[in-house]
Amino acid sequence: MDEVDAGAGADPARRGGRPHRRRGPDDLPIEEMGEALKERVYATFTGLAIVLVQHENADHITAGRATLTLLVGIVAITAAGFVADVISHLVVHADFPRGGELRRMLRVAGSALGSASIPLVILVLAVLGVFELKGALFAASIVYIATLALIGYVAVRRSRLAWWEQLVALGLLVLLGLAVVGLQQLAHGH
Repeated sequence: MDEVDAGAGADPARRGGRPHRRRGPDDLPIEEMGEALKERVYATFTGLAIVLVQHENADHITAGRATLTLLVGIVAITAAGFVADVISHLVVHADFPRGGELRRMLRVAGSALGSASIPLVILVLAVLGVFELKGALFAASIVYIATLALIGYVAVRRSRLAWWEQLVALGLLVLLGLAVVGLQQLAHGH
């Protein structure tokens, strides 16, 4: 019996002796897409906390300062995610990531930067005088909240739960999200 016939009844997740990886819509492995989404959610929560704290102090900061603070905060959370991936790879594999694995880590960490694109544009418009700072920070917070809501909604809708279980799950995600934002605000003394 040749290899093709012998493999016909084998695990369908294996093709040609290698594990088959499901691909996402961007032709990335589904695991990488999940990791990138997780980083983006972290960065979105971080950005939301930053703009909410700045909104409370808008009378005491400039639009340039607010924009720079958001940019630095998002770059910092992105760098932290990358360093965490490198450390965990080093611990698990006893070696630094190289080649494709390093590129994957950079792509995953870099995806967090996208979470700040629209809020940063809004704040740059405040720097240019198109918006008042307080209004720009409010708009940026709405963008972050809408992003988190959309991600939660899509996640729940993609689940195999019954409609009422999806509703309960979405409610729980909202409560957890509010708790995270509340803790972040508490940490900043607000």
